[in-house]
Amino acid sequence: MELLLPQAGDRKGTPFWKSPAAWLREKKLGRGFWIFFTAAFFFDFGFSVYVFLFNLYLLDFHFNERSMGLIGGAATLGSVVGTLPAGVLARKIGIRPLMIACFIASTVLCALRVIIVWENAQLLLAFLSGLAMCLWGVCFLPALARLTTEENRASAFSLIFSVSIGTATLGGIVCGYLQQWLKMIGLVLQPVEVKRIILLASCGIAAMGLAAVLRLEMPVPRQEKQPAQARQRKRWMPHPFLLRYLPAMALWTAVLAAFTPFANVYLSKDLHVPMSRIGLIFSLAQVVQFFVGLLTPVLFRRLGMVPGIVVTQIATATTLGCLAATRNTQLAVGLYLSFSALQWMSAPGLYNLLMSKVPDEERSTAASGALFCNAVIASGATAEAGILFVRFGYPHVLMGIAALAFVVSMLFWLLVGPMDRRLPTQPQTAVGSLEGIEVEG
Repeated sequence: MELLLPQAGDRKGTPFWKSPAAWLREKKLGRGFWIFFTAAFFFDFGFSVYVFLFNLYLLDFHFNERSMGLIGGAATLGSVVGTLPAGVLARKIGIRPLMIACFIASTVLCALRVIIVWENAQLLLAFLSGLAMCLWGVCFLPALARLTTEENRASAFSLIFSVSIGTATLGGIVCGYLQQWLKMIGLVLQPVEVKRIILLASCGIAAMGLAAVLRLEMPVPRQEKQPAQARQRKRWMPHPFLLRYLPAMALWTAVLAAFTPFANVYLSKDLHVPMSRIGLIFSLAQVVQFFVGLLTPVLFRRLGMVPGIVVTQIATATTLGCLAATRNTQLAVGLYLSFSALQWMSAPGLYNLLMSKVPDEERSTAASGALFCNAVIASGATAEAGILFVRFGYPHVLMGIAALAFVVSMLFWLLVGPMDRRLPTQPQTAVGSLEGIEVEG
């Protein structure tokens, strides 16, 4: 995908679809980025399949939305507990050691969640896996920012997000049709056994990224010149941009956390869509995300960063409202695909905006702060939504989520818009060849 976000150095050059090789040469992405890209590829591939299938796996063991919400909330609570300490550790010992711990712990714990299926154990393992998985979120944004320059950072975000879509598409197809493929070669397995095989395999795929992380050399952040006001700010005080950005980002996360974990359960239980079609719908959602993402550069160039994000949020709210109002299966599937695409469009903008407005030495702290706020809100949102879905059904709760999404989009405009206009984009951190550059880890 060509640019997701407009940057000064990214506006000219060869479009990706005309010549991918020329596009990659123009972006001058360094060796360190490609090693990190490999690690992210396996991590995203494995856990995108895992997240898609796990609640359906629990459904086969007669877990309801209330139980799933509590388990999802426990995982998010683990992220809450671990995020801020992880941010402190990232500044003290570096990003690379945390990524190594993340790949080992998260894959082992997620595999145990597949094997030990009783509610109390699921709550404990979900908490621990959330604790481990939060390390990736804390490391991902500052690592990608440090391994790129201001000119190619948007393209790097775009490339990783696009490839994650492709891998998720492939994973959805495998999830939907593996049982039929096994029957063709004479292996007849129960649906729950097929899901168990896929979930364990997805953990193995994610673990393969550890080999890339072990080869990664992370440049030490360079000291950037700060305005006098920033130098006078106390060390313990958050960056001014974060005071407005984090509440708006956390509330938007609550909107997504209230429905996204239950989307496949909604298709299966409420709309009675068969498993093979759910896998196909999931894959199609990734394809739609990819093609809708092609419109994102036009949106951000014409409207600007914050207005573009707000427009996608309003469109997401509208789609959720329409989804709540329909009982037609075909229309509901179409609206679900639209929701998947629209909510994804704002994600690269939100994260790029965060990394562009804080200095390099504060990015680990900013990332951990964002994840902490998101996790605090999301843990309650997922658990509460599960309870509400059981009590009131999907239509009423979805309408409430749609209304919340619209309110959040307005808050984002009021809180972040003025700050975005006042604060300049941070200067780039020079990266590229690692020769002659001190590295951490």
